Amino acid sequence: MKPPAHTCSSFLLLQVAFGLCFTASALQAADWPQWRGPNRNGISEETGLLKEWPTEGPKLLWKQTSVGSGYSAPAVVGDRIFLLANEGLDNEFVAALAVQDGAKIWSTRLGPVGNPKQQQNFPGARSTPTVDGDFLYALSSDGDLACLEKASGTVRWRKSLRADFAGQPGAWAYSESPLIDGDTLVCTPGSAQATLVALNKATGDVLWKSALPEAGEAAYASAVVTEAGGVRQYVQLLPKGLVGVEAKTGKLLWRYAKPVSPLNINIPTPIASESLIYVASAGKGAGAVQLKAKDGGIEAEPVYFNLNFPTAIGGAVKVGDSLFGTTGRALLCLDFAAGQIKWKDSAIAAASLCFADGRLYLHSEDGQVVLVEPSAESYREKGRFNPPDQPMPKNQTEKAWAYPVVANGRLFIRVHSSLWCYDITSNGRW
Repeated sequence: MKPPAHTCSSFLLLQVAFGLCFTASALQAADWPQWRGPNRNGISEETGLLKEWPTEGPKLLWKQTSVGSGYSAPAVVGDRIFLLANEGLDNEFVAALAVQDGAKIWSTRLGPVGNPKQQQNFPGARSTPTVDGDFLYALSSDGDLACLEKASGTVRWRKSLRADFAGQPGAWAYSESPLIDGDTLVCTPGSAQATLVALNKATGDVLWKSALPEAGEAAYASAVVTEAGGVRQYVQLLPKGLVGVEAKTGKLLWRYAKPVSPLNINIPTPIASESLIYVASAGKGAGAVQLKAKDGGIEAEPVYFNLNFPTAIGGAVKVGDSLFGTTGRALLCLDFAAGQIKWKDSAIAAASLCFADGRLYLHSEDGQVVLVEPSAESYREKGRFNPPDQPMPKNQTEKAWAYPVVANGRLFIRVHSSLWCYDITSNGRW
């Protein structure tokens, strides 16, 4: 018996609507507007991405070989890529490139490269711009901080962390990516009078200065925001430990002095999962503290710390109950809450990483790009390739340090002056 015509039409409309909803969900895209993604935790909300790569890797859409020198990752918003780079030691700049082909749209000089006479021979741009609405915020390696119009690169206001706040960066200059929290910009000059500062993001006016002389100058990590014990706070890794300051006032809430690198390279951005904070210090180890309200304040109670936990420059990512990160020899999976090693595998050593649509994307310091399923049981590799024609390092100590970026169905990989863009959508959208 044939159903009534209106029933068939209704059923067809339902099928079409379901198909459209499914397609929209399957192809959900997401920008990568700042350091380590939308929430500064290395995680993208994208879906509809490849679960496994072909032998040769995903489809290469384009490659640019002259984006400028540097070690920072790009920010990607809509049809624009924003990154810091330098040409020589006198011109560090922020640039906007087209997502379609990597062509330069505009470029604005920030200042000279910071600490050019470093002990190691790789001075250059390090920070990732932070895009917020119609503006972006960029910090050069010499401490030149600027708010620029996203469309044109026109500067709205400038500050110098060195001149305006007596800033003291570490030996390898400023590497921090500015944090935007509502109307507030947070960064780390590293001086005794202004270890951290909060500025009005629209004007650059000072909201507060946090003086923490016992914590040392600026290190190389970027601040994150969290709430614990009913208090909103900014968490930052400094040379002499991890600190939390009150978001409203900059008042020191707590300090955890254990993560002090004997190599003076406190680099990875802390991972804040509500009140549990993971922190890594090269040559010392890594661990976690639990933030608790106590006696009208906040206490950082140590939970675990281990020399063998992930401390590599490339940071770590928390996926579900597990934390994934690398050492100089292996990729590790930890139980995040308990600090127990679930597995480690030497298939990939020191690398930077991010997570999207059920997969970890790793960019190793030797230039390889690896796709891994984040299983709590074992290492499960789903693809590996080498971007073609990578530039030669300037010396034996220079590595491929830039973090991978997943944005709007594309994977961006940077090595020094080169930038590659890959289509990683499951339907070959690009």
